[in-house]
Amino acid sequence: MPRARLRSLCRAHAAGVALAALLCVGSVAGTEAGTGDCLQPLLERLGWQIDIAAIDAPRVHGGPVCKRADRREAQAAGDLRVELPRAWAADQRQRFLQTLVDDPATVCAYAFVLGEATRRAATRLQDNPGYRFSALQLGWIGFGAAGSRAQGWEGFRSLGRGYQPAGRNSEALQAFYDGRVRSECGVGRQVAQLATQRELYGDAAFDTAFTPGELSIGTFLTLHDTDSILLGHHAGEFLADGKAVRTAQRGRQAFVGAPGFIEHVFDRVYLDDINNQAENFVIVDVSAAAADALRTHGGFAHYDGVNHRIWELASRMPGPGLRRFERLLAERDPELRAGLPADQQPLLAELDRLLDDPFYREFVIYVHPRGIRPVGYYIARLLDRNPRTPFAFELGLHNLHTTLYRRWIDTQLRQCAAATTYSQTEQR
Repeated sequence: MPRARLRSLCRAHAAGVALAALLCVGSVAGTEAGTGDCLQPLLERLGWQIDIAAIDAPRVHGGPVCKRADRREAQAAGDLRVELPRAWAADQRQRFLQTLVDDPATVCAYAFVLGEATRRAATRLQDNPGYRFSALQLGWIGFGAAGSRAQGWEGFRSLGRGYQPAGRNSEALQAFYDGRVRSECGVGRQVAQLATQRELYGDAAFDTAFTPGELSIGTFLTLHDTDSILLGHHAGEFLADGKAVRTAQRGRQAFVGAPGFIEHVFDRVYLDDINNQAENFVIVDVSAAAADALRTHGGFAHYDGVNHRIWELASRMPGPGLRRFERLLAERDPELRAGLPADQQPLLAELDRLLDDPFYREFVIYVHPRGIRPVGYYIARLLDRNPRTPFAFELGLHNLHTTLYRRWIDTQLRQCAAATTYSQTEQR
């Protein structure tokens, strides 16, 4: 599906969605009764330090958790601390702790766990040589001669445009970890998002927490007509922040795990390689310096302009080689760089200066099948594949900090309550 069309779909959908703040999450008042004793341990596992003190009213310091590298750094900075009045009864404490679930600091603490899951998923996907991309395949997704069921999937749309797990959810995702599968990068992005949920939940919970339809993969248009947790009926509350304006203000952890794409700016007639018209990605890591740069410049729009300047400079540097700019700018091949004509050396120096921005070096994404690399690599690569158009960055619609966050919280509380009930029954 053309990325321009996907962008219009995203914006059309977003028009009907209230554009709430990035980490605006609803309460979990619907969580089953009996999980009260499980809430404090879950909050503490996420990093909250909860103390009892001789005070009249609770004191909460969440802090700018999304700007921290990890939970340990957040705690060392004094974040994620709450004091509750000693005079409060147990039910009063529980009611107040319930409000912390909606605190942006808690969602950012969850983002640390989500980021770890994203990195595990992306690493396992890139490490599977059997998961490939080919324009020459039968159907949108190719499961090989044995068919999709042999690898845990069943089709529900013709021409390989839609599949859902046929058995255990974890076994279906395992096919992308160690099986032989082919897909384009859009499906690769979907698989990375679903694999992140698998890593986040663990196999046993992942198998029971989601229905097969919720884990549908296929064309982006197909997903809108399914129960997909990514873009379908069960996705719930989306964040629409295409140019990452609000996300950049929240901090580095607000990016991690989010989907996006690098899209051609000029019309399709300027594409030379249709199979590299865009790069669908999942964000794997963002350094403090890259996050600061994005916050300073207000998101992606500034870097779209830099991309245009990079493209202009590269256009003035003709020369042979299928991977010429990838080698020059990403790999910085010393022999190739030294052999450039004298009149191109100043252009190369300017390109180096632009690409040395922390955003290009330390904003790290996963793209199937190229793997985990900084965005600067992908911009250099696209100069080779489609030299007649610049490219732009866009965040996709996602529900990581809204619907999927609430589902994870509810699942953790239910599991704890069930284990507690079982333990109490065994002791009788």
